[in-house]
Amino acid sequence: MSIELTAGGRVTDPMPWLDPRRYWGGIERAVSHVDSPAAVLHLGALRYNTHDLLRRAAGKPIRIASKSIRVRGVIDALLRQPGYEGVLAYSLAEALWLAETVDDVVVGYPTAERGAIDRLGADERAARRVTLMIDSVEHLDLVDSVVPPGRRAEIRVCIELDASFRTPALGHIGVRRSPLRTPDAVRALAEVVERRPGFRLVGVMAYEAQIAGQGDDLAGRPAWSAALRAIQRRSWAELRERRAAVVAEVRAVTDLEFVNGGGTGSLELTASDDAVTEIAAGSGVFGGHLFDHYRAFTPAPAAAFGLSVVRKPSAELATILGGGWVASGPPGLDRLPMIAWPEGLRMLPREMAGEVQTPVAGAAAAGLRLGDRVWLRHTKSGELSERVDAFHVIGDDGVEDVLPTYRGEGRGFI
Repeated sequence: MSIELTAGGRVTDPMPWLDPRRYWGGIERAVSHVDSPAAVLHLGALRYNTHDLLRRAAGKPIRIASKSIRVRGVIDALLRQPGYEGVLAYSLAEALWLAETVDDVVVGYPTAERGAIDRLGADERAARRVTLMIDSVEHLDLVDSVVPPGRRAEIRVCIELDASFRTPALGHIGVRRSPLRTPDAVRALAEVVERRPGFRLVGVMAYEAQIAGQGDDLAGRPAWSAALRAIQRRSWAELRERRAAVVAEVRAVTDLEFVNGGGTGSLELTASDDAVTEIAAGSGVFGGHLFDHYRAFTPAPAAAFGLSVVRKPSAELATILGGGWVASGPPGLDRLPMIAWPEGLRMLPREMAGEVQTPVAGAAAAGLRLGDRVWLRHTKSGELSERVDAFHVIGDDGVEDVLPTYRGEGRGFI
């Protein structure tokens, strides 16, 4: 199954999501025959997000972050669009599966999957298509311990640079990833790879999570948002200089095929960095509500899920079945699904989103009846795909396709 994401697609209304009643009402009508939970992708919104990401990337190729999608039909459709090149996978087992049809897959995180390493080393075709992430000599040692270099295909590797920001006053800002921060440290590992039989260094990666993954326009928090933007500006200036120095040092050791950086939230900035040759992005395709709080862009709510009302605890309340699809990351209200439709609903503070039930209150709750549907958006993008077997793709003519998720294809990687 496949969809078409060209800008000149068949959806005639370019931004129907700007009219919530018509948008969500149209989605509900299209899948009224589908039992809950009903997961949907709106084709017009997908197309908008697909090409808005390209606009923001300003000509630099986008490597698709598969963890933020986890739907083969969408990944394949993106790869058919000029400007999308290759996949950034999240596990080696996933990368091997994708590499059956995709010829350029970088594993975004180091692996300790011994069985998958063994399969990679035994498959010349997969070894040409898959690149492993490393940040230490121990990662090379692990591969060699599974299958020595003389008994395997050459393994492509990418070195990850720590892109976090550190100051005496604020400490560590960003995510805890690679231990490599300096040009000398990265060059030292590059030189080890060059001397090491059975490996080939092809790339450098640095993910600026404190910029790409942090909204800078938080509702009701103008002072904090302004302070955050100031921190991000300082972080960007520091990283741009440091990354350029790192890339120069590594290029003095070997030719590089790519330098990967960024994410959905930092496309404009990362595209302006001359040291970067490609940008990773994926979350902006589905438009999880985490990305509602960025000044630089506003993605369309392309992915959503509908849950049915199954009881009325009182005339003023309604209870939907399920709902506790909480996103990864620091615990907080922003990790909960957001009620998108009907408007005027809220979760109860003492229950919130529950594993099997979620009571809702508000002006619209009194009008809900058994079987009515409440539409929600996940905080993240790809995490929704782990909860459902398939997405119904909604176009001008109702349901135009049904795309299985990784889960629907019987695949679960982490």
